[in-house]
Amino acid sequence: MDKRWKEVGELLVNYSLEVKPGEKVMIAMKEVETYPLMLAVYEASLKVGAYPQVQFISEELNRRVMKLGTREQVDWVPKIEAYGMEWADVYFGLRGAHNLDVHWDTPADVLAAHRRAMGKISTLRWQKTRWCLLTVPNDALAHQAGVDVETITDMWFNGCLLDWEKESKRLGKWVEKLNKGKEVRVVGKKTDLTFSLEGRSWSAAVGRGNMPDSEIATSPVVETVNGHISFDFPGVLGGRLMHDIFLRWEKGELVEATSSTNQDFLTSVVNTDPGASKIGEFAFGTNEAIDVFCKDILIDEKIGGTIHMALGRAYPNTGGTNDSAIHWDIIKDMREEGEVYLDGKKIFEKGKMLL
Repeated sequence: MDKRWKEVGELLVNYSLEVKPGEKVMIAMKEVETYPLMLAVYEASLKVGAYPQVQFISEELNRRVMKLGTREQVDWVPKIEAYGMEWADVYFGLRGAHNLDVHWDTPADVLAAHRRAMGKISTLRWQKTRWCLLTVPNDALAHQAGVDVETITDMWFNGCLLDWEKESKRLGKWVEKLNKGKEVRVVGKKTDLTFSLEGRSWSAAVGRGNMPDSEIATSPVVETVNGHISFDFPGVLGGRLMHDIFLRWEKGELVEATSSTNQDFLTSVVNTDPGASKIGEFAFGTNEAIDVFCKDILIDEKIGGTIHMALGRAYPNTGGTNDSAIHWDIIKDMREEGEVYLDGKKIFEKGKMLL
């Protein structure tokens, strides 16, 4: 077994979530390819005196529910998963990539309903546990990214095994300067978007909640969002790809949401609940070791030189108040074109922070 799995397992347990003796640890392994990392996290948890429990989930099981289940079964929130969030002090979500076309014949409303039910589990996770989510490299991820599995695996390990103390200092300096600003403007290809940060703050993600990590995020004041934004990278959710997404807000209300593929699903997602059409998060991806778009949110949002926004639930640690069953990040590549301004001053251009 690649020794780097053990290195990441130790990193997750001892650094990311600082697991303590006696704590209850839920390890959710999604897809069989996550087994090596599950084993590494399990061993590291035992070494610190914790009590690990393993749960297996798979997108193929979700497909069966949506294809064979009644609407009541599709809407059902799994009781054991929900209880796991109540039971656990610590949660590790190890997610293996899967065939993105697995839900090719699932009606958009059914897929959206199931995502809404799973969103309730996600809400319990961040309300009840200390958590860390990962997408683990495998053949499916390499296929999604259009590269070989060795390339994607090495990129993933390099993105995880950073000097996180050094990274914390680097991002901390930017956060200190960003916290002095009150208004953001994003300009780029088919993009001119503004919003206020009055009463909000920025937060640096340095390997505590995701791995690989490294991003700087905030929560816009939703009522102040005005303008439009387009995305060259496709939006990915529930195994569906939505290409050429274009979103437009007026005084915080989403008035236009289009895509060249899966328009019906995009419409269903933004209508999930009243908060789903609002921007819960705005962030910069800052991990220079991550440079290949994988069609996987947890990795792609960390790509150095990108920005992303999440529709739906805001994280309270930055002052955000928007509530929703979803938190859907959509990534915009700014490495070739685009600028971000803070109170009228250019702070980001062509993927480079100017602070």
